[in-house]
Amino acid sequence: GAFFTTYEATKTFLHTINPQSPASSKPLIPTPILHAVASSTGELVSCLILTPAEVLKQNAQVVVRDSSKSSTHAFDGNATRQAFNKFRNNPSQLWRGYTALVARNLPFTAMQFPMFEFLRTEIYTYRDKNGIRSKSLLETGIVTAFSAGTAGSVAAVVTTPIDVVKTRIMLGAASGGDKEKAVKEVQAQGRDAKAEIERVQQAARGGRAGGWAVGKEILRVEGVKGLFRGGALRGAWTALGSGLYLGVYESGRKFLERRRVGDEGVNVS
Repeated sequence: GAFFTTYEATKTFLHTINPQSPASSKPLIPTPILHAVASSTGELVSCLILTPAEVLKQNAQVVVRDSSKSSTHAFDGNATRQAFNKFRNNPSQLWRGYTALVARNLPFTAMQFPMFEFLRTEIYTYRDKNGIRSKSLLETGIVTAFSAGTAGSVAAVVTTPIDVVKTRIMLGAASGGDKEKAVKEVQAQGRDAKAEIERVQQAARGGRAGGWAVGKEILRVEGVKGLFRGGALRGAWTALGSGLYLGVYESGRKFLERRRVGDEGVNVS
Protein backbone atom coordinates (compact mmCIF):
# COMPACT_ATOMS: atom_id res chain seq x y z
CA GLY A 1 0.00 0.00 0.00
CA ALA A 2 2.73 2.45 0.92
CA PHE A 3 4.63 1.81 -2.30
CA PHE A 4 1.71 2.32 -4.68
CA THR A 5 0.29 5.29 -2.75
CA THR A 6 3.66 7.02 -2.97
CA TYR A 7 4.30 5.89 -6.54
CA GLU A 8 0.97 7.11 -7.93
CA ALA A 9 1.12 10.42 -6.02
CA THR A 10 4.72 11.11 -7.06
CA LYS A 11 4.04 10.13 -10.68
CA THR A 12 1.03 12.45 -10.87
CA PHE A 13 2.96 15.30 -9.26
CA LEU A 14 5.95 14.92 -11.59
CA HIS A 15 3.75 14.81 -14.68
CA THR A 16 1.99 17.97 -13.47
CA ILE A 17 5.17 20.01 -12.99
CA ASN A 18 7.05 18.63 -16.01
CA PRO A 19 7.24 21.49 -18.56
CA GLN A 20 7.04 21.03 -22.30
CA SER A 21 10.15 21.26 -24.42
CA PRO A 22 10.41 24.60 -26.29
CA ALA A 23 11.39 22.74 -29.47
CA SER A 24 8.43 20.36 -29.47
CA SER A 25 5.18 19.53 -27.73
CA LYS A 26 6.81 16.65 -25.84
CA PRO A 27 7.61 16.87 -22.11
CA LEU A 28 11.01 18.34 -21.28
CA ILE A 29 11.93 15.39 -19.02
CA PRO A 30 11.30 11.99 -20.67
CA THR A 31 8.41 10.06 -19.16
CA PRO A 32 10.51 6.95 -18.34
CA ILE A 33 12.73 9.08 -16.11
CA LEU A 34 9.67 10.37 -14.25
CA HIS A 35 8.47 6.81 -13.73
CA ALA A 36 11.91 5.74 -12.52
CA VAL A 37 11.99 8.60 -10.00
CA ALA A 38 8.42 7.87 -8.85
CA SER A 39 9.06 4.14 -8.40
CA SER A 40 12.35 4.83 -6.59
CA THR A 41 10.55 7.20 -4.22
CA GLY A 42 7.91 4.57 -3.59
CA GLU A 43 10.60 1.97 -2.88
CA LEU A 44 12.35 4.29 -0.41
CA VAL A 45 9.10 4.74 1.52
CA SER A 46 8.28 1.04 1.34
CA CYS A 47 11.71 0.06 2.69
CA LEU A 48 11.27 2.59 5.48
CA ILE A 49 8.33 0.48 6.68
CA LEU A 50 9.69 -2.95 5.79
CA THR A 51 13.05 -2.55 7.53
CA PRO A 52 11.74 -2.34 11.14
CA ALA A 53 9.38 -5.23 10.45
CA GLU A 54 12.26 -7.35 9.13
CA VAL A 55 14.52 -6.45 12.07
CA LEU A 56 11.79 -7.29 14.57
CA LYS A 57 11.04 -10.58 12.81
CA GLN A 58 14.66 -11.66 12.89
CA ASN A 59 15.07 -10.73 16.56
CA ALA A 60 11.80 -12.47 17.46
CA GLN A 61 13.11 -15.65 15.80
CA VAL A 62 16.27 -15.41 17.89
CA VAL A 63 14.17 -14.97 21.05
CA VAL A 64 12.15 -18.09 20.23
CA ARG A 65 15.26 -20.11 19.35
CA ASP A 66 17.14 -19.10 22.51
CA SER A 67 14.09 -19.73 24.65
CA SER A 68 13.59 -23.22 23.25
CA LYS A 69 17.23 -24.07 24.04
CA SER A 70 17.06 -22.87 27.63
CA SER A 71 13.68 -24.26 28.53
CA THR A 72 12.13 -27.69 28.37
CA HIS A 73 8.56 -26.38 28.26
CA ALA A 74 6.75 -24.42 25.60
CA PHE A 75 7.81 -20.84 24.98
CA ASP A 76 5.64 -18.38 26.88
CA GLY A 77 5.38 -14.66 26.29
CA ASN A 78 5.13 -12.60 23.17
CA ALA A 79 8.31 -12.94 21.11
CA THR A 80 7.58 -9.80 19.10
CA ARG A 81 7.07 -7.76 22.27
CA GLN A 82 10.34 -9.05 23.72
CA ALA A 83 12.14 -8.25 20.48
CA PHE A 84 10.68 -4.75 20.45
CA ASN A 85 11.81 -4.17 24.03
CA LYS A 86 15.41 -4.58 22.85
CA PHE A 87 15.05 -1.36 20.86
CA ARG A 88 13.15 0.69 23.42
CA ASN A 89 16.22 2.70 24.42
CA ASN A 90 17.49 3.10 20.87
CA PRO A 91 14.60 2.90 18.37
CA SER A 92 16.80 4.09 15.50
CA GLN A 93 18.42 0.64 15.46
CA LEU A 94 15.20 -0.69 13.94
CA TRP A 95 16.31 0.92 10.66
CA ARG A 96 19.91 -0.34 10.72
CA GLY A 97 19.35 -2.49 7.63
CA TYR A 98 17.58 0.22 5.63
CA THR A 99 20.48 1.07 3.32
CA ALA A 100 21.14 -2.58 2.49
CA LEU A 101 17.47 -3.21 1.72
CA VAL A 102 17.28 -0.15 -0.53
CA ALA A 103 20.48 -1.15 -2.32
CA ARG A 104 18.98 -4.57 -3.01
CA ASN A 105 15.51 -3.45 -4.18
CA LEU A 106 15.97 -0.02 -5.75
CA PRO A 107 17.80 -0.98 -8.98
CA PHE A 108 15.15 -3.58 -9.82
CA THR A 109 12.20 -1.29 -9.08
CA ALA A 110 13.68 1.72 -10.89
CA MET A 111 14.17 -0.45 -13.96
CA GLN A 112 10.92 -2.41 -13.89
CA PHE A 113 8.32 0.34 -13.63
CA PRO A 114 9.45 2.57 -16.54
CA MET A 115 9.42 -0.53 -18.78
CA PHE A 116 6.07 -1.61 -17.36
CA GLU A 117 4.44 1.79 -17.97
CA PHE A 118 5.92 1.99 -21.49
CA LEU A 119 4.72 -1.47 -22.51
CA ARG A 120 1.25 -0.92 -21.10
CA THR A 121 0.90 2.44 -22.86
CA GLU A 122 2.11 1.00 -26.18
CA ILE A 123 -0.34 -1.92 -25.99
CA TYR A 124 -3.27 0.36 -25.20
CA THR A 125 -2.26 2.74 -28.01
CA TYR A 126 -2.14 -0.15 -30.48
CA ARG A 127 -5.54 -1.42 -29.39
CA ASP A 128 -7.05 2.08 -29.56
CA LYS A 129 -5.63 2.62 -33.04
CA ASN A 130 -7.13 -0.64 -34.27
CA GLY A 131 -10.45 -0.12 -32.49
CA ILE A 132 -10.18 -3.28 -30.42
CA ARG A 133 -9.85 -1.80 -26.96
CA SER A 134 -12.78 -2.76 -24.73
CA LYS A 135 -11.68 -1.04 -21.47
CA SER A 136 -13.03 -4.03 -19.57
CA LEU A 137 -11.60 -5.26 -16.29
CA LEU A 138 -10.46 -8.45 -18.02
CA GLU A 139 -8.54 -6.47 -20.63
CA THR A 140 -7.02 -4.30 -17.90
CA GLY A 141 -5.88 -7.35 -15.97
CA ILE A 142 -4.41 -9.16 -18.98
CA VAL A 143 -2.60 -6.13 -20.43
CA THR A 144 -1.22 -5.14 -17.02
CA ALA A 145 -0.16 -8.69 -16.18
CA PHE A 146 1.65 -9.11 -19.51
CA SER A 147 3.37 -5.71 -19.26
CA ALA A 148 4.38 -6.20 -15.63
CA GLY A 149 5.54 -9.76 -16.18
CA THR A 150 7.65 -8.86 -19.20
CA ALA A 151 9.19 -5.80 -17.53
CA GLY A 152 9.77 -7.70 -14.30
CA SER A 153 11.52 -10.59 -15.99
CA VAL A 154 13.86 -8.28 -17.93
CA ALA A 155 14.66 -6.24 -14.81
CA ALA A 156 15.22 -9.42 -12.80
CA VAL A 157 17.70 -10.84 -15.31
CA VAL A 158 19.58 -7.54 -15.67
CA THR A 159 19.90 -7.13 -11.87
CA THR A 160 20.87 -10.77 -11.27
CA PRO A 161 24.56 -9.86 -10.66
CA ILE A 162 23.49 -7.68 -7.71
CA ASP A 163 21.50 -10.58 -6.26
CA VAL A 164 24.35 -13.07 -6.83
CA VAL A 165 26.88 -10.82 -5.05
CA LYS A 166 24.47 -10.11 -2.19
CA THR A 167 23.72 -13.80 -1.69
CA ARG A 168 27.38 -14.78 -1.62
CA ILE A 169 28.15 -12.09 0.93
CA MET A 170 25.28 -13.41 3.06
CA LEU A 171 26.68 -16.94 2.82
CA GLY A 172 30.14 -15.80 3.79
CA ALA A 173 28.99 -13.75 6.77
CA ALA A 174 26.02 -15.76 8.02
CA SER A 175 25.98 -18.40 10.72
CA GLY A 176 23.41 -20.63 12.35
CA GLY A 177 19.83 -19.89 11.34
CA ASP A 178 20.85 -17.01 9.09
CA LYS A 179 23.14 -19.33 7.16
CA GLU A 180 20.38 -21.88 6.75
CA LYS A 181 18.13 -19.14 5.40
CA ALA A 182 20.80 -18.00 2.94
CA VAL A 183 21.43 -21.57 1.77
CA LYS A 184 17.71 -22.10 1.14
CA GLU A 185 17.60 -18.86 -0.85
CA VAL A 186 20.47 -20.03 -3.05
CA GLN A 187 18.93 -23.46 -3.56
CA ALA A 188 15.59 -21.87 -4.50
CA GLN A 189 17.42 -20.06 -7.31
CA GLY A 190 18.67 -23.39 -8.69
CA ARG A 191 22.28 -22.87 -7.57
CA ASP A 192 24.68 -25.08 -5.60
CA ALA A 193 24.88 -23.64 -2.07
CA LYS A 194 28.08 -25.50 -1.17
CA ALA A 195 29.85 -24.20 -4.26
CA GLU A 196 28.59 -20.68 -3.56
CA ILE A 197 30.04 -20.78 -0.02
CA GLU A 198 33.44 -21.92 -1.31
CA ARG A 199 33.50 -19.15 -3.90
CA VAL A 200 32.66 -16.36 -1.47
CA GLN A 201 35.31 -17.64 0.92
CA GLN A 202 37.81 -17.37 -1.93
CA ALA A 203 36.68 -13.79 -2.54
CA ALA A 204 37.16 -12.99 1.14
CA ARG A 205 40.84 -13.96 1.15
CA GLY A 206 43.00 -11.14 2.41
CA GLY A 207 40.22 -9.05 3.86
CA ARG A 208 36.53 -8.39 4.20
CA ALA A 209 34.31 -9.70 1.38
CA GLY A 210 32.84 -6.44 0.15
CA GLY A 211 30.44 -6.31 -2.78
CA TRP A 212 33.02 -5.00 -5.24
CA ALA A 213 35.63 -7.60 -4.19
CA VAL A 214 33.14 -10.45 -4.45
CA GLY A 215 31.91 -9.25 -7.83
CA LYS A 216 35.45 -9.04 -9.22
CA GLU A 217 36.28 -12.51 -7.92
CA ILE A 218 33.17 -13.98 -9.54
CA LEU A 219 34.06 -12.30 -12.83
CA ARG A 220 37.67 -13.51 -12.63
CA VAL A 221 36.88 -17.13 -11.75
CA GLU A 222 33.60 -17.75 -13.56
CA GLY A 223 33.33 -14.94 -16.08
CA VAL A 224 30.14 -13.09 -16.97
CA LYS A 225 28.18 -16.36 -16.79
CA GLY A 226 28.88 -16.55 -13.07
CA LEU A 227 27.38 -13.12 -12.45
CA PHE A 228 24.15 -14.18 -14.15
CA ARG A 229 23.93 -17.63 -12.55
CA GLY A 230 20.29 -18.37 -11.75
CA GLY A 231 19.09 -15.44 -13.85
CA ALA A 232 16.71 -17.49 -16.01
CA LEU A 233 14.88 -18.94 -13.00
CA ARG A 234 14.85 -15.56 -11.29
CA GLY A 235 13.39 -13.95 -14.42
CA ALA A 236 10.69 -16.60 -14.83
CA TRP A 237 9.67 -16.45 -11.17
CA THR A 238 9.57 -12.64 -11.22
CA ALA A 239 7.51 -12.60 -14.41
CA LEU A 240 4.89 -14.81 -12.77
CA GLY A 241 4.87 -12.90 -9.49
CA SER A 242 4.86 -9.40 -10.98
CA GLY A 243 2.23 -10.32 -13.56
CA LEU A 244 -0.19 -11.71 -11.00
CA TYR A 245 0.50 -9.02 -8.42
CA LEU A 246 0.16 -5.97 -10.66
CA GLY A 247 -2.57 -7.52 -12.80
CA VAL A 248 -4.78 -8.12 -9.77
CA TYR A 249 -3.85 -4.74 -8.27
CA GLU A 250 -4.72 -2.74 -11.39
CA SER A 251 -7.96 -4.66 -12.01
CA GLY A 252 -9.00 -4.12 -8.41
CA ARG A 253 -8.13 -0.43 -8.57
CA LYS A 254 -10.20 0.05 -11.74
CA PHE A 255 -13.10 -1.89 -10.24
CA LEU A 256 -13.18 0.25 -7.10
CA GLU A 257 -12.77 3.43 -9.13
CA ARG A 258 -15.71 2.55 -11.34
CA ARG A 259 -17.77 1.55 -8.37
CA ARG A 260 -16.99 4.87 -6.70
CA VAL A 261 -18.31 6.88 -9.64
CA GLY A 262 -21.33 4.61 -9.91
CA ASP A 263 -20.28 3.11 -13.26
CA GLU A 264 -22.93 5.27 -14.95
CA GLY A 265 -22.02 4.41 -18.50
CA VAL A 266 -18.48 5.68 -17.95
CA ASN A 267 -15.47 3.51 -18.63
CA VAL A 268 -12.47 4.57 -16.56
CA SER A 269 -9.40 4.08 -18.76
